[in-house]
Amino acid sequence: MSPRKANMESSIYLGTDGWWHGRVTMGAKDDGSPDRRHRRARTEAEVRRKVRALEKQRDAGRAPKAGRAPTVEQWMTTYLTDIASLKLRPRSLDDYWSKTRNDIIPGVGQHRLDKLAPEHLQRMYRKMLDAGRAPSHVLKVHRILSRALKIAHRRRMISENVATLVDPPSVDETEANPFSQAEAKAFLEAALKRPTFVRWVIGVGMGFRQGESLGLRWSYVDLENGLFHPQWQLQRLTWRHGCADAHACGERLHRFEACPKDCTQHKSYKRGCPSPCPKGCTRHASACPDRKGGGLVFTRPKTKKSRDAVPIPPAFIPLLTDHKAEQDAQREAMADLWEDNDVVFARPDGRPIDPRQDWEEFKDLLAEAGIDDRRLYDGSRHTAGTILNELGVDMPTIMEILRHTQISQTRRYVKGRSHLSKDAMRRMGDAFLPRPQAPTETRTETTDARTARARRRRRIR
Repeated sequence: MSPRKANMESSIYLGTDGWWHGRVTMGAKDDGSPDRRHRRARTEAEVRRKVRALEKQRDAGRAPKAGRAPTVEQWMTTYLTDIASLKLRPRSLDDYWSKTRNDIIPGVGQHRLDKLAPEHLQRMYRKMLDAGRAPSHVLKVHRILSRALKIAHRRRMISENVATLVDPPSVDETEANPFSQAEAKAFLEAALKRPTFVRWVIGVGMGFRQGESLGLRWSYVDLENGLFHPQWQLQRLTWRHGCADAHACGERLHRFEACPKDCTQHKSYKRGCPSPCPKGCTRHASACPDRKGGGLVFTRPKTKKSRDAVPIPPAFIPLLTDHKAEQDAQREAMADLWEDNDVVFARPDGRPIDPRQDWEEFKDLLAEAGIDDRRLYDGSRHTAGTILNELGVDMPTIMEILRHTQISQTRRYVKGRSHLSKDAMRRMGDAFLPRPQAPTETRTETTDARTARARRRRRIR
C-alpha cells in the first residue's frame, strides 16, 4: 500500500493510455471543492517539468483560476461593461467600445484569453496598418487591449499579459499648428458675419475646448465678476445596439466595398467617403430601434482642474451681454418652439450646437479667412496658449488659464515663433558683445589723435 500524499502534494503516474499524468492541488474552487489541475506528457521528465511549473505559479500566487477561460470577445465585453464603465469618462468609454467592436473583436476576438499569444497581436497590428489605419490608431487599440489584459492578469485569469511582449507602432507626436496673431484676427473677422461669432471669440481668445464652449451654460457664467465656471461639456456619443443581433439590425446600411475614386455621392462630406464596413459589421446602431448610450449629452470635464473658474477678458463681457440679449429676444420670438437648455451657444430653436456642425463651420471659416487647413484644437486651445506666451505671460499663469494639471502639459501647447527666437538671440548677442563703433566715428577719433600728436611735436620743438 503506497503512503498517503500530504496536503498540496502533487501526484505523477503512468496511465494505462501510455501517457504520464500529473495532478496538482491548487487550492479550492469558488464552490469549496478541491481545485486539482491535470498535466500530461509522453515522458516522466516532461510531465515533472510541467508539474513544477504549475506548482511554481501556485506558490507565487500567479496561477490562473480554475475553469475554461473566456474568449477575448467575451472578456472585452465584460471589461467594458462592468469595469471600465466605472472609471472612464463617457467619451473615453465610447472610444473603447468603438475600437473593440471594429478592431479587437474582428482581429483576435475568438481566441481564448489564456491562449492569446504575442504573434496574434502582432499580426493584427500589421493587418490594421496594411488596411490604412494610422499608427496612432493602432497604438490606441494596443493600449485598450493591454489594459483589459492587465485586469485579467490581476484576477489570475491568465498567467501573463501578452500585450507587454509586443511593441506597438511608434508614433510621432503631432506638431501643434496654432494661429499667428494675424491669422487669429483674420479668422475672427470672417466669423464676425455669423451668429456664432462670440462662440469663436471664446474658443480662440480663451482656449476653451470644443465641448467646453458648446456645453457652457448661462447658470455658470458670472458676468458681474467676469468669471466662467466650465462645469459641463457637450459631447456626441456613439449609439450602441440594444438588440440581440447587431449585424442583422444594420443589414440595409452595410457597405462592404470602398467608394470609387471619382465618387460624387459623398462629395459634400468634408471628411470624405465613409470607410467600408468590416466583415460581420455591427455598426449603424443609430438606426437600431432599441439603441442606447448615444446622442448629444452633457458630461463633466475630465479632471477636477478643468472645472476651475476662468477670468473673462473685460473686452469680451460686452459681447457676451449683447449675445445674451439677442438670445432672449430669439427665445420670446420662438415662444413654445424654443427648447430651453440654458446653453450660451444654441441653435435658432434653443437646442445645443452639434459638435459636427461646429467643426464644419470652423473649416468654412478657415477657407473664408484664407488660412491653411488645421485642427480645431490648434485654432483654439493651442492658439490661446501660444499667443499668451508671445504677450509675455509666464508659463505657470498660462497653465492656470488653460487649466492643466502639470506644467509639462502646458509646454506642449505653447509653440515658439521664429521671429521671437531671432529677436531673443539678437538681444543675447547684445548682452555678451559690445556694439562695434561706426566707421565715421573711428575716422574722427583717428584724425583728432593725429592733430593732438602734431601739437605735442610743435611744443617740443
